[in-house]
Amino acid sequence: MYTEVNGLNIHYVEAGEGPDILLLHGWGASTDSWRGVIEALSHSCHLIALDFPGCGKSSLPERPLTTDDYVDLVIKFCKAQGLNNPILIGHSHGCRVIMKLLGTGLMSPEKVVLIDGAGLKPKFNLKKSVKQCTYKTVRRVLTLPGLKKHTVGLLNKARGHFGSADYNSAPEVMRKTLVNLVNDDMTPYIGKIKASTLLIWGENDTATPLYMAKILEKTISDCGLCVIKNTGHWSFVERPLEAHAILNSFLP
Repeated sequence: MYTEVNGLNIHYVEAGEGPDILLLHGWGASTDSWRGVIEALSHSCHLIALDFPGCGKSSLPERPLTTDDYVDLVIKFCKAQGLNNPILIGHSHGCRVIMKLLGTGLMSPEKVVLIDGAGLKPKFNLKKSVKQCTYKTVRRVLTLPGLKKHTVGLLNKARGHFGSADYNSAPEVMRKTLVNLVNDDMTPYIGKIKASTLLIWGENDTATPLYMAKILEKTISDCGLCVIKNTGHWSFVERPLEAHAILNSFLP
């Protein structure tokens, strides 16, 4: 199914009857990542999962997006679907959007689930910082007015060498979107979250390490953390039975 939001064709899927649950996927993923969760919860809940712009079957945005753009899209999507403060479940980037939605008071659901959530600034990493600074210097030189038209190939090679897999695999507009997102720290908002919050985290998550979950657990007033052993950033996909059991115990 599709609906139009802010001039973009947004694809979504829905299943089940009961309390409304909105599922927000991670960066570069799609509604497909929620198949197991939808199957596990649809016996007692009404679930809707959307594809963010540029992901799955939704339209590619014409300009780079910010976290605020994603927040605005979710609010308008909910209004179009008649969802009034649904329970929110997010993975990775989807959690960033949820943190800002709740931290700014734009939505006030009773319950929230954050799975391997992105949104907090990582701890200082000297090796990573040097790599980033080197790439920025190389990019600045290769995009000088007199060189730019001759250095496209070299710039692409630099991206391939210095950039992350997510960054390199994305179209240009989504690469710029990713830069906007990772530079937007959700720390000022998490202390304002009032919803009963469940954290599900992979023990060995390297993209959003476990220490981030512990920060969230300490900062959000009504919050509990469930760690899934021997899993990474996709804990709910790697150990679906454990994740589904946790979700079923927390959700109506």
